[in-house]
Amino acid sequence: MKISQKGLYALQAVMTLGRRYGTETVKIRDIAIDSDLPEKFLELILLELKNVRIVESVRGAKGGYRLRRAPEEIKLSEIIRLVDGPLAPFGDADQLRSLIVTDPDHRALYGVFLEVRDSAAKILESTSVADIVGGNAKSQKRSSGKKRRKKEPALGIVHKPAQSE
Repeated sequence: MKISQKGLYALQAVMTLGRRYGTETVKIRDIAIDSDLPEKFLELILLELKNVRIVESVRGAKGGYRLRRAPEEIKLSEIIRLVDGPLAPFGDADQLRSLIVTDPDHRALYGVFLEVRDSAAKILESTSVADIVGGNAKSQKRSSGKKRRKKEPALGIVHKPAQSE
């Protein structure tokens, strides 16, 4: 399974908001620093998350962003589907089921792909933001006063699209 850089950033931003759920709104700058994300790209991601009602924004001096729902109610699958589309790298389940029926020579292969897709979907659909941030958002609050060194994603699942020449 591959997740785009944008998808990873969306998950990281939601995790930052999840750690601070119920305490305050968080300014884009603070989310960017806490999650080590580019601020301009983060603005676009948060706008997308706002449009589908995962986050909400508050204007004014004490404004910023916050989760619209409790971290326990937001599943990782919801965020990934929003940003990257279907969860599976092999197409959606209906496509795979159709191939199993229409391509008898490769039925077993498509069956395995369907099992992989279903397993990945089940894990992502049963894992909430609260599960990732430790369930206790307040105790996980990280100091946003220091900027951490930029690092490459630690996961091989992050898909960086090839740049055109």
